[in-house]
Amino acid sequence: MKILITGGDGFIARNLFEQLNNAYTVIAPDSKALNLLDSSKVCEYIKTGRFDVIIHAATYDAAPKHSIKDRSKVLENNLRMFFNIARCKNYFDKMIYFGSGAEFDREHWTPKMSEACFDRHVPADQYGYSKYLMTRYALAGNSIFNVRLFGVFGKYDDWRTRFIPNACCHAVLGLPIRIDQNRFCDYLYTDDLVKVIRWFIAGAPKQQVYNVCSGQSMESRSIAETIVKLSGKQPGSDLKATELGPEYSGNNALLLAEMGGFEFTPFEAALRQLYAWYADNTDLIDKTQL
Repeated sequence: MKILITGGDGFIARNLFEQLNNAYTVIAPDSKALNLLDSSKVCEYIKTGRFDVIIHAATYDAAPKHSIKDRSKVLENNLRMFFNIARCKNYFDKMIYFGSGAEFDREHWTPKMSEACFDRHVPADQYGYSKYLMTRYALAGNSIFNVRLFGVFGKYDDWRTRFIPNACCHAVLGLPIRIDQNRFCDYLYTDDLVKVIRWFIAGAPKQQVYNVCSGQSMESRSIAETIVKLSGKQPGSDLKATELGPEYSGNNALLLAEMGGFEFTPFEAALRQLYAWYADNTDLIDKTQL
């Protein structure tokens, strides 16, 4: 089986390539090798490649403070990338893309949101709206699947802005862990995400959209305390805001009922693995950007 993963230099794509490449023929070009905004080149690439499955992991997200991307282009570019692939659906068997809890509109998040929460509100922000429109399209077909993610963590993530890798980096260097806002969030370990994607690749999902999350909400402050404990150091934590932010979590009952018997990596064990990875790769951490 031949698989194309878009956004090859991205966090999720790198984990997918690393773990799927031993079982499938996997091609994971970065944006320089495959410009997803170029409709003609994308179509030719897909026709020539003869891929069985396309995993669309590329995204245009200008939210990080250090991003040089044009914030006014988030909606347009996300949709162009998605539809430049989707329009070629006659040339592949299955397309899997990553949706987001942002589809539910950030202003109306509630704990443990199920798939039924979709379309109760139209997201006001460009990123959420782009994911919302992709889902509207996916629901009308039978070969495009939305793997809707909430919080995801693992190696290769952007440690400058993502809470868990940022906390690990601080602890590795013995620095206080910064918590901008305490909140409960559902975090999925990348190794578990890859296992779920294996199921999507090999199986025949009955629905077009699934919440793919752990089903367990963890508090930011508690996560920081666990990382401090794992470090064996005493960096402590710095809570910037005492007010509890809105919970960001999903209900994964639909996915688990269909997969059957899936077991997630215990959260502390996943944190331990990620912390150890950063401890072994301190050269990747620029202290001036923490």
